Amino acid sequence: MALQKIKLTSCLLVLVLFAGSFFLGRFAAQVAPAISSAIHSDAEGNWGLSFQEEGKPPVADASCDELKKYGAYYMENTQEKVMYLTFDCGYENGNTPAILDALKKHKVKAAFFVVGNYLSTSPDLVKRMVEEGHIVGNHSYHHPDMSGMGKEEFAKELGELETLYEQTVGSPMAKYYRPPQGKYSNNSLQIAKDMGYQTIFWSLAYVDWNQDSQPTHEEAFDKLLKRAHPGAVVLLHNTSKTNGEILDELLTKWEEMGYTFKSLEELPTA
Repeated sequence: MALQKIKLTSCLLVLVLFAGSFFLGRFAAQVAPAISSAIHSDAEGNWGLSFQEEGKPPVADASCDELKKYGAYYMENTQEKVMYLTFDCGYENGNTPAILDALKKHKVKAAFFVVGNYLSTSPDLVKRMVEEGHIVGNHSYHHPDMSGMGKEEFAKELGELETLYEQTVGSPMAKYYRPPQGKYSNNSLQIAKDMGYQTIFWSLAYVDWNQDSQPTHEEAFDKLLKRAHPGAVVLLHNTSKTNGEILDELLTKWEEMGYTFKSLEELPTA
């Protein structure tokens, strides 16, 4: 009899533990996404992407809706095969003319995010960008980490470049901003918005900036074709020798995949 009670007690204990684990698991499944979402919505730091499925948008640090409240974008949320080409220009090393030639050949309007050094040393190329219908955006004057800056310091970085641009080109700079080094915070996004800027991140990129280890053409095509997706904002670096050599063929391949190209001015803001 005592043995039967022990067995019964053991069975009840197992059932209680099982039930507890079951309900705890359901609770965690319901609560964890909410916690994750809350953390995700306040994401700050280095802009990052995780490419998980070929031909599909990557998983980003923040969603389109989360960024939109700051006037910020990393892609267009669409099923249409469109792309927005952007280039970060830290300095000139001879590749930009070939990039501009390829864009002109394919009648593609891109955005070039420049810093003070580029504008000072390559004014003729910046003027060519403008003359050929491209956007020249603000990548800050000195390319610092601006994520922790106060409003005055932040505004000075963008304002100094705006002034130099207007002195160089003769017209006001377009209000598109790309965070240096991809570093951002909710505060920096808000300051940029208050200054009238749209912050532009990206949803398609690859390791093209290392001058000592440039990707082969094959490596570049492998990444840039597989990662192509509807609504992509593409980030390429003008300093990449590979980009200068492949852009004409790359645009042709994307076109063969059914993609068309738009200017950031056509990025839906509603």
